[in-house]
Amino acid sequence: MATQTTEAALQGVIDREAIRNLPLQYCHCVWQQDTVAYANLFTEDGSFGTDDPSLPKAQGRDALRTMIGGQMATSKPRPFIHNHVVELTGPDTAKGTCYVEVRLQRDGAPWLMSGYYHDQYAKVGGEWKFKSRQITVDSFAPVKAA
Repeated sequence: MATQTTEAALQGVIDREAIRNLPLQYCHCVWQQDTVAYANLFTEDGSFGTDDPSLPKAQGRDALRTMIGGQMATSKPRPFIHNHVVELTGPDTAKGTCYVEVRLQRDGAPWLMSGYYHDQYAKVGGEWKFKSRQITVDSFAPVKAA
């Protein structure tokens, strides 16, 4: 088993903490309706994708700004991130999974979506960004009144 220097171990901790902050900032930008900051969490060619045909897809910061702006206006999403697992795959690359619950509006009624993001990260100019973000939806249903 190869031993890691203290400096390399510390850099790994710093990198994982910066990466774990990305989904938190992602949620914050959505809640604050800050489309510019949202898009800047991604690399220039970063992408958001899904297999769910009812959800939007986008690649590149301009398309990401447009996509999230449209979602903010129509569905008012309120995402909550949980259980973020990060794997450093190189000095400037990583991948991770985090689980999500999104409260939103659909046709004026409250809905709840749950699932997970599979993310690819890249360090650009010393800063970690989303290279790609792929959401898998586990459930998507209206919230019933109690």
